[in-house]
Amino acid sequence: MLLGISVLAWAGGAGALAQENPEAGQGVAAAKAKSGGSKQTAAAAAAAMEQQDLQKAIEQASNDRAALMHNLMEYLKKYPQSSQRPQIYRAIVESSLQIRDFSTATEYAERMVALDPGDLSTNLLSVQLLERYGDAAGWRRATNYCARVIELIGRESANEKSPRVSNEQFEKDKQRDAASIYLVRGRLHQKLNEMQDAQKDFEESFRRAPGAAAAERLGELAELRKDLNGAIHQYALAFALAEGSTGGVTRAELRKKLGNVWRLAHGSEDGLGEYLLRAYDENAAAAVGPKPARNLGLKEPSEFVLRRAPDGLPYALAAIKGKVLVMNFWTTWCGPCREWEPHFEKVAGRFAGQEKDVVFLEVNCDEDETLVGPYLVEEKPKTSVLFADGLDLLLGVNSFPTTLVLDRTGKIAYRGEGVDMENPEASLVEAIEKTLHRTEMGVPAAVAE
Repeated sequence: MLLGISVLAWAGGAGALAQENPEAGQGVAAAKAKSGGSKQTAAAAAAAMEQQDLQKAIEQASNDRAALMHNLMEYLKKYPQSSQRPQIYRAIVESSLQIRDFSTATEYAERMVALDPGDLSTNLLSVQLLERYGDAAGWRRATNYCARVIELIGRESANEKSPRVSNEQFEKDKQRDAASIYLVRGRLHQKLNEMQDAQKDFEESFRRAPGAAAAERLGELAELRKDLNGAIHQYALAFALAEGSTGGVTRAELRKKLGNVWRLAHGSEDGLGEYLLRAYDENAAAAVGPKPARNLGLKEPSEFVLRRAPDGLPYALAAIKGKVLVMNFWTTWCGPCREWEPHFEKVAGRFAGQEKDVVFLEVNCDEDETLVGPYLVEEKPKTSVLFADGLDLLLGVNSFPTTLVLDRTGKIAYRGEGVDMENPEASLVEAIEKTLHRTEMGVPAAVAE
């Protein structure tokens, strides 16, 4: 993230400056040798003297950051147009940050911006310093730097990205970085009491990359406007998006804010828990995006065409119509599913060689299907894995793991929910054997719970 740069991470100042000036300290005699003695010009002599003074400024400071900062600032008074101003400014910024002289750091960071307005990192550093330690005039300048950073981010081309980064990830990173800058600029507008501009920036930040920090700020603005329902909505979004502590946003603080506005709006906290769960579910669904409706309107399992996981190749259940079908419905986030999966595999192994009569399938029900591929690489199940594609809804699966046995006509003969760790396999084996026997004898299979 662009704003991940720390104001204390600017290192190398004096050392880098010395390394970039190998001629420093050689003095006029060195310049004479280089230029051929009699051909030395006054300009060359002046340049040599300037280098010598710079070397003295660095050496006399030794490891004292305050002395180095002072010496370099005095040097610039003597040589205000030094060609090495960018390196010197950087060394002053680094030294002043080390001794926590944020006023000087801010001044010279802005000087760096003036020298190179298109440098992203110096614009960001100036924004950070001005937001934390600036006054109203500084906050105003910082909003201008933010606008420049947003423009620079917009200009970034996929041609400049690392070949290891996909185009999709590159665009996501751009949106995330832009969202961070809009969030900062919104805070600056808030400091300047420009609430409408702050609202716009927080909304744009959330639109680019939904985050808890932007939602919390929008909640605060809504609360200031006495829009209690709007504040509840935004705080609930922030609560759903916050993971422990993200960007200074904690669920503990959000819980207090939510409780306060909920009580103001409703007189008590009754109903708040249900509202929060609903907000969390809605946010999670929105983050994944709507899944395409598959097998819509179908009434029989044999009519379904599922997809193999993770490649998405079609798997038509019509091809196994007339067989007993044993299905384990699971998700990657379900702990008991991990416990049950090896037992399901063992049961499938017991019926190896009976494929003409019974088929075993692992059916994944994750909303975010991108989680499934890595999970399968880790777990390496032997049974065929399919995406549910609506079959879970048809069969009333609403908890995980759920194991179903369908008889040869497609009717549910057995339903097992959760895991009985005392005897995890016996009831399923018994249900399969009974279903096979009943259907072979032409007897309808009753549902066993």
